[in-house]
Amino acid sequence: MRETEPEAGKRPLGVGMVGYAFMGAAHSQGWRTVGRVFDLPVEPVLSAVCGRDGGAVRAAADRLGWAAAETDWRALIARDDVDIVDICTPGDSHAEIAVAALEAGKHVLCEKPLANNVEEAEAMAEAAGRARARGQVAMVGFNYRRVPALALARRMVAEGRLGALRHVRLTYLQDWLVDPEFPLTWRLLKERAGSGALGDLGAHIVDLAQYLAGERVAGVSALTETFVRERPLVDEAAVASGGLAAAGGAAGGAEGGAGVGVEGGSAGGIAGGTRFGAVTVDDAAVFTGRFPSGALASFEATRFATGRKNALRLELNGADGSLAFDLERLNELSFHDHTEPAASAGFRRILVTEPDHPYLEAWWPPGHGLGYEHTFVHQARDLLHAIATGAEVKPSFADGLSVQRVLAAVEESAAKNSVYTQIPA
Repeated sequence: MRETEPEAGKRPLGVGMVGYAFMGAAHSQGWRTVGRVFDLPVEPVLSAVCGRDGGAVRAAADRLGWAAAETDWRALIARDDVDIVDICTPGDSHAEIAVAALEAGKHVLCEKPLANNVEEAEAMAEAAGRARARGQVAMVGFNYRRVPALALARRMVAEGRLGALRHVRLTYLQDWLVDPEFPLTWRLLKERAGSGALGDLGAHIVDLAQYLAGERVAGVSALTETFVRERPLVDEAAVASGGLAAAGGAAGGAEGGAGVGVEGGSAGGIAGGTRFGAVTVDDAAVFTGRFPSGALASFEATRFATGRKNALRLELNGADGSLAFDLERLNELSFHDHTEPAASAGFRRILVTEPDHPYLEAWWPPGHGLGYEHTFVHQARDLLHAIATGAEVKPSFADGLSVQRVLAAVEESAAKNSVYTQIPA
């Protein structure tokens, strides 16, 4: 069903989305649902979705609820019925699309990581700063901030429930690259993805660390590794719909389908008739960090953790207590209050489904949990409120730039045998 009509009495805001694969489907779910759950000051209208393949993008528009389809992202930006440009493409096109959209007077939501390198992220943050002076909003899609349990964790840290932070510990583990015969998709090419597990998964946990701690990482010491250095080159169409890594979608000259690397990958050898190309990103990253307050942080991001599908876990230890979270149990937060008597103290489960927990005033009765898709509904809600009220949006492009600087410092440290690398403020 297409979402074409705004609710009576509310100002419509047209959304145009570039890209329609994994993230595009998730964002579409958020845009379709948000106005049916939350009482919004404006009404989102799904105006148009963009992709290079005309037939595929028109089918996606019908499936995902968009009123129209475009095959050029520039045409999408130029549409009078598009007020918000939602960028769901690989990182190599984020900067060009976002800057053009902001300069055209549009609000922007851009998937993480913000860009493929610091220079692109700086240009995007500068464009967002100029746009902010004109009343425009630019947000980065770090959707895990919108898990109610993690928003509650941030509230508890800000209220001082943990006291002075000592440790921030995060891991993000997946296993979809373990098979060495998995094809060389765009996510494995530096020119398309920027980095591997570091940018794909590490960006999330760096953002969460900074969000929860309320301060930015000051420096890192890192190791990265590529375990499988060559992978099969296959026909792009053959992998365009298969698996997480192959979910590239097509985005009007910006987002290649699966990006199998025939152009950029160095075609290595030929074994059994199969051509191979070089993997040019990391498969795993492990790094430590320090916050200006003196708190220590540790991070691990990998796509080679056998048996782990989407295991994001974190723990914060403070002088007065600790918090722990597991994405596979995303309606729960574990809390230890260290000020209680030792005889009765210990970790206890908080079931985050109460109406006074973040975002949950609009959902179901207590005890009825939410899921992954709801983070995108909450993301749309926060963006629309910021646009309507002029409030500061979080995470901003400046926040995205901060994460990008940490990622760059990790790569620099790893290239220099794990030397401690400071991060510019």
